[in-house]
Amino acid sequence: MENTKRTVTCGELRAADVGKKVVLNGWVSRTRDLGGLVFIRLRDRYGITQVMVGDKASDKVKEIASSLKSEYCIAVEGVVAARAEKDINKDMATGEIEVEATDIEIFTTSQELPFSIEEVRQKDGSIVLPNEDLRLKYRYLDLRRDPMQQNIILRSQVTFATREYLTSKGFLEIETPTFIKSTPEGARDYLVPSRVHPGKFYSLPQSPQLYKQLLMVSGFDKYFQIARCYRDEDARGDRQPEFTQIDMEMSFTNREEVLSTTEGMMQYIFKKTMNYDLPAKFDRIAWEDAFDLYGSDKPDLRFDMKMQDAAFMADLADFNAFKAGAANSGREIQRHKRSGLKALVVKNVADKYSRKNIEALEAVAKTYKAKGLAWMKVDAEGKFEGGISKFYAGKEAEICGKLGAEKNDLILFVSDENWQLACTALGAVRKQLGKDLNLYNPKDEFHFAWIIDFPYFAFNEETQAWETEHHMFTLPQKQYWDTLESDPGAVKGDLYDLVLNGYELASGSMRINDPSLQQRIFKIVGYSDERAQKAFGFLVQAFKFGAPPHGGIAPGLDRLIMLMRHEESIHEVIAFPKNNLAASPMDECPSPVDEQQLKDLHITCYDVEKD
Repeated sequence: MENTKRTVTCGELRAADVGKKVVLNGWVSRTRDLGGLVFIRLRDRYGITQVMVGDKASDKVKEIASSLKSEYCIAVEGVVAARAEKDINKDMATGEIEVEATDIEIFTTSQELPFSIEEVRQKDGSIVLPNEDLRLKYRYLDLRRDPMQQNIILRSQVTFATREYLTSKGFLEIETPTFIKSTPEGARDYLVPSRVHPGKFYSLPQSPQLYKQLLMVSGFDKYFQIARCYRDEDARGDRQPEFTQIDMEMSFTNREEVLSTTEGMMQYIFKKTMNYDLPAKFDRIAWEDAFDLYGSDKPDLRFDMKMQDAAFMADLADFNAFKAGAANSGREIQRHKRSGLKALVVKNVADKYSRKNIEALEAVAKTYKAKGLAWMKVDAEGKFEGGISKFYAGKEAEICGKLGAEKNDLILFVSDENWQLACTALGAVRKQLGKDLNLYNPKDEFHFAWIIDFPYFAFNEETQAWETEHHMFTLPQKQYWDTLESDPGAVKGDLYDLVLNGYELASGSMRINDPSLQQRIFKIVGYSDERAQKAFGFLVQAFKFGAPPHGGIAPGLDRLIMLMRHEESIHEVIAFPKNNLAASPMDECPSPVDEQQLKDLHITCYDVEKD
């Protein structure tokens, strides 16, 4: 071929292009040799085009076509031809045409593949994937698969749409340092030893939190950054040691403006990249209500099965397991003034759920430290049967009336003197039922909600000390300022979480900008003046030079794309993620380094692997 440079991509040819001479570049997806007639599916990231090598091709081209194997990288020159009506593939964007090859050049061949690039499906339609470490070892091949290509393409589109929206609203994209001072709070820091400062270390940022607040002090009133962040914590499906967030901060603002700006950004992203219309305003739920109704501060609202207060049940029968939850004792129940006896009515499933099915739900509840899962069914006659029904025989009308239970419903209970524990355990059961019964509303594919009015402090029973629920720079709601020290447990923070389909997508807050208020928070959580100065002195010092009121939020980009693509792990939307051991099988990272490198960094307490 004289010219191997592509003139079109593999996804753009249509019936209107019939008769054009074109050059395609791409990878061989598969071939079919019918004896003198060879069909090649040629693929690039834009799509697939069928190439036909027939009678008009030279012997040399036929010979090359017959030698092609999967993932050979080739160039094809040919003429666009219309497919016969019976051969049109309506599942392909290019299905009305094919390219009759006049020349083929092989750029490079491919070894036998460690796994198929083409989708392998089981009889039930599910996709069969190789194990994750094999996929990560050959990630460059895994990324050729169409689902992975679409994930990464959407990620790029969402990032671009984010920049478009925020720039249009007057935000400035400003980079903050990657090497920062270590402030070991929350997750562990990744540390970087300094060669020129022996014995001292930089830290990789867990977030740009302190620097974006300093930018507000600097007068840049609207900041954003597509920020890389690092946390040395155990990896999970929705966690990674390195991750990306859409970091935002605003000055001279309030909670309403931060929330409306974030809503507008999400609406713009979903419309621009998926042509999906989100509601103009997202639901808002107080933290205590979220736990009381859904058993979680990140509830999945795509189905409407709410938990209910069942304290009245303790007075209807002598069933000891319900006494503690309804007794209004225990620190959490007293703090929140809510019952620790919770009920969940599962509609119209009593005839489908066996004792074995219910035991599986009980195992879920016990995972979250519940002592058990009590239950009973409402039979076809409106009577209770199974489980704890013998304790409540004859009380059907009162109980069903208060809980809204009907014939063929299953009623589940968790009771504990710890209100939050009871809510969390039954909430986990609710979440499992949503999945098992596919209760999700098909018209509510993406359900956002704001969780607000979080407790500011939590009491650590082990250390017998108060800790902040989020971080120490959150602004307490103003009505609690006078009682911060005298009643920390009652304080609510001016903070907010954005949740989507049962996942926390973003956390944010209004920030403290008064040095004296910041010092009060430090003292409540046990920070001495010396410790506070050592860790955060530069920030408090900055607040002494006219710090504006400010607040912000940081949606997780990886998790957002995961949810938009209905994936179950952020590994599927990151080009080169680490595995669940925080390692990369592809380049064998982390890896040992030679002894001289360690000496340069003044590190001696290290067992260097010997060859």
